[in-house]
Amino acid sequence: MASASRAKTDAELRAAAARGEPTPISPMGWVRLGRRVFLLFLALLLLVPVHYLYRALAYGSPFPMYFLRFAAWVAGARVKVIGTPLRRDVFFISNHLSWLDILALAGASGTAFVAKAELNEVPIVGWLSRLNRTVFVRRENRMGVAEQINSLREVLSDNWSVTVFPEGTVTDGQSLLPFKTSMLRVLEPPPPGVLVQPVMLFYGEIAEWVGWVGDETGLNNFKRVMARKGTFPLELHFLEPFSPEDHHGRKAIAATARNEIESALVNALGKPLREFEFSVDPVRYQAPEKIFPIE
Repeated sequence: MASASRAKTDAELRAAAARGEPTPISPMGWVRLGRRVFLLFLALLLLVPVHYLYRALAYGSPFPMYFLRFAAWVAGARVKVIGTPLRRDVFFISNHLSWLDILALAGASGTAFVAKAELNEVPIVGWLSRLNRTVFVRRENRMGVAEQINSLREVLSDNWSVTVFPEGTVTDGQSLLPFKTSMLRVLEPPPPGVLVQPVMLFYGEIAEWVGWVGDETGLNNFKRVMARKGTFPLELHFLEPFSPEDHHGRKAIAATARNEIESALVNALGKPLREFEFSVDPVRYQAPEKIFPIE
């Protein structure tokens, strides 16, 4: 009975957060949040100087990947990699639930990202994302897409891996929105040797709690996740890669990737997907005024 009552309370808190209402945090929740933030800052003090030393010596720095992996662990995610992520010359296409996705994916593969500009405003997470060459896009209109595509081409030309979240927003872990194809223009034509690898993220029962949906602010979601008691599983399913050259344009590439992700998600859930309960405005990407990787 107590468990059912607690579940109802959690559901009410999630619904209130999605309406934009701040989530109350218990005294012990503040202690957990403070402890986790302290661990992140401690790791930053140790790793950031070494990272910039590597950059000054013109070496590729692995420390953003190490730190983001640690940050996901501190936040409570116990990441399990299923399948084999390609390390270079790869364009990952993934479903999207939370800012934790970036920490986990970057920690597992070292990938750079295309993510919504609002993520840049989340405390700590935005800066960490920039460390890993995340490219932020806005949703207002299509102006600036050409500049954005050029930024992606530069990353791929350096033999990096890049991840896009083509749903254009985050969902609840039991839904999958139609894929937007604007950012897949970088694959028309595909750079030589680049493969596409679909990725399915699965949080299990905790998905709705960590999900950043509706009108919730990034700060509130960050506090909710970091104040939560205990740990939770996060599975990264790296699915079979395919060549974009075998597909006729970005819409065909998106359709193939979405079908693979949907099949893997249905299999993990053990039931059909449901309709996403929150309204989502049409995505219109606009490049921010300045997009610079951290040097």
